[in-house]
Amino acid sequence: MWPYWFLFFLAAWRASTRLQPVQVPTIRWPDWWWVTFAVLVLMIGLRHQVGGDWISYADLITEAGYQSIAQAVGTGDPAYSSLNWLAARTDLGPYFVNTVCAVLFAWGLVVFCRAQPRPWLALVVAMPYLVTVVAMGYTRQGTAIGLAMVGLAALSDRKILRFVVFVVLAAAFHKSAVILMPLAILAGTKQKLWTALWVGLSTVLFYGLLLQDSVEALTVGYIGAQYQSQGAAIRVAMNAVPAVLFLCFRRRFVMSQEDRVFWTWMSLGALGFVGWLVVSPSSTAVDRVALYWIPLQLFVLSRLPNALGNRNGSNSALVRWVVGYSGAVLFVWLVFAKTAFAWLPYQFYPWVALWRW
Repeated sequence: MWPYWFLFFLAAWRASTRLQPVQVPTIRWPDWWWVTFAVLVLMIGLRHQVGGDWISYADLITEAGYQSIAQAVGTGDPAYSSLNWLAARTDLGPYFVNTVCAVLFAWGLVVFCRAQPRPWLALVVAMPYLVTVVAMGYTRQGTAIGLAMVGLAALSDRKILRFVVFVVLAAAFHKSAVILMPLAILAGTKQKLWTALWVGLSTVLFYGLLLQDSVEALTVGYIGAQYQSQGAAIRVAMNAVPAVLFLCFRRRFVMSQEDRVFWTWMSLGALGFVGWLVVSPSSTAVDRVALYWIPLQLFVLSRLPNALGNRNGSNSALVRWVVGYSGAVLFVWLVFAKTAFAWLPYQFYPWVALWRW
């Protein structure tokens, strides 16, 4: 399991040595962010037999080999199905698909983290679950979340159209991402009525194009079958904790009033999943939708040291607390999660191929 700890300690080291919050991030990525981006892409994209759905994803590529491109796109998530079809036709296998998805996920993650005052601390928070479990296990939805994070970063600059575009791209990898589109209405733009109108129409349009035909199957698959996800309550609680912290101390978080309102709604939404989990016959359905709220963890916990401590200080003790909490999450998941065996040991395809050769 040391590769997972390597990723974690890389981010933790940078967070612990870059204690002063960044006031205005530069557009150009510093070298260390490029290094981190490359490491993430390689470890996520070239993993071998890692993740609970590895066999299922490999089967999708095999099936795509017997389909035309139109059939492949029409039977699944358009962008992901296209990659599967291309992988099948070129014999590049899951490593091609995973690497393309890893590039998109890692890009979105870096963009979102660098939009925070403590970008490396945001990355630390992402490592235990978003990177290790979601990106390496739920390839389609992980990619969708990565693209959605680019959109969320755009919302802080009131770039509503950019947000909608990236949510649509996210939905091309996992149709359920369409549910994020109404969040644009909460962004606090001056033309609220106009924004609500065109975003609402866009939501209806892309719901019809991407999700409507799948709703019945999803309802039968998740709700009707009453699928249950082990640890769903814990994962929902992981969103609920930063939600409560933000709601309790939101006046101490340095941000615009528009951002404060938006993340207040996001926090209330995270708490809403607790109630939904209680009444829903399928914890899997709640669990999968709640994944889109993971960026709330990055946003709140990376800003917590400045909210609870000196607004412009290093707040090293609080930074260490967040790092320690994140490390504990990773440890507990790797050691005690019932599904962790599918991630262990971590295998790197070039290394495996070299030994086979």
